[in-house]
Amino acid sequence: MITVSVVYPQYAGARFDFDYYLQRHIPLVRQLVGSALRAVTVEKGLSGAESGSEPGYIAAARLTFDSVESFQKAFGPHAARIMGDVANYTDIQPEIQYNETLLQEAHQPVVSGWYADAQ
Repeated sequence: MITVSVVYPQYAGARFDFDYYLQRHIPLVRQLVGSALRAVTVEKGLSGAESGSEPGYIAAARLTFDSVESFQKAFGPHAARIMGDVANYTDIQPEIQYNETLLQEAHQPVVSGWYADAQ
């Protein structure tokens, strides 16, 4: 499994319309790449490591695919349309990186006490 990370560096005066991104751009990407897209996460930068500092990235999207090849096959025919939509929500040039997923887990709540074995 791979993740395609699309990050938008923060800089003074940068424009990023999260409403458009979440309501129009991401649904467009989902529709065009179809079932090859296994999952998507969108994150908004809050701050850097020092409380109150500017984040390094104003936004990040992580798109999960089975492989680089499946991403390229799904994205390639629609690349111009998807990239052409970028100007509708930002003036930031996105940075793109392929990542191999080595670990993905969700925190499971821990149940303990006498009721843990109850059915």
